[in-house]
Amino acid sequence: MGESPLFYCIRPMSAIGKEEIVAKITEIAERVGGPEGIEIVDVQLLGAGRGRVLRIFIDRPKGVSHADCEFISHQLGTILDVEDVIPGENYTLEVSSPGLERKLFKEKDFERFVGQKAKVVLREPVENQRRWEGKLAGISQGVVALEPSDGRVIHFPLTQVEKANLKFEW
Repeated sequence: MGESPLFYCIRPMSAIGKEEIVAKITEIAERVGGPEGIEIVDVQLLGAGRGRVLRIFIDRPKGVSHADCEFISHQLGTILDVEDVIPGENYTLEVSSPGLERKLFKEKDFERFVGQKAKVVLREPVENQRRWEGKLAGISQGVVALEPSDGRVIHFPLTQVEKANLKFEW
């Protein structure tokens, strides 16, 4: 028999999944922000080509300052560029606070904001309803307690939350 063919499978940078890139950016951002007490709330990579935008939302227990945003932008931007984490063309880096009606993602978000009003959309209905608004009453062992009205509390697993955010009352 003759020689067997040799094949190379090279995965181009552009073939790296968006989720992998976002996970790497999140890991770097947490490494940069953690020692400064800055929480990385969310990382979004939007658009394509020259129109790409990388949005980083940060928070602190006492609120986010302009200096916090500038620190993360400078430190993270430098690392991302040196390590070429975002392959291809240019991107715009935006760093900001999550705002008054910040999204709630993790168990620690629900713990931190107990007593505050939230809006929650569930994957499956509880009491024939998927959309709820009320005061966060707590979270225990992955089960959220929400008080939609005085004296009434509903419970649902955190895994059933499709989206949730704080609800600011004007």
